[in-house]
Amino acid sequence: MIRKKRFTKRIENFTCGVCGTETKGSGYTDHCPKCLWSRHVDIFPGDRKAKCGGLMKPLGATQKEGKWRIFYRCQECEYERFNEASPKDDFQKIIELSARPIKPTHRKEKKK
Repeated sequence: MIRKKRFTKRIENFTCGVCGTETKGSGYTDHCPKCLWSRHVDIFPGDRKAKCGGLMKPLGATQKEGKWRIFYRCQECEYERFNEASPKDDFQKIIELSARPIKPTHRKEKKK
């Protein structure tokens, strides 16, 4: 069985759709480091195959194996996912998110 690569590194700069922060991409950048909002553009990280394009609201944060992860829900289609936090992220906002209970509805990307 051949396994497909599930991550595509893309170095892209972007302007946050919520706060307007100009963000320089590193190839792993998937959310705004200031307000932590993201955009629903990927099925697998970096593939840009999601058709939705909705804004992803940060709803909570948790640690897994010593790394912070942010929990998101798309405001358009309700798709949910975790993304790793970046050292450039506003850590105070991550701490604030970690105080919120994470309640996934288990909505995943629909495969076509």
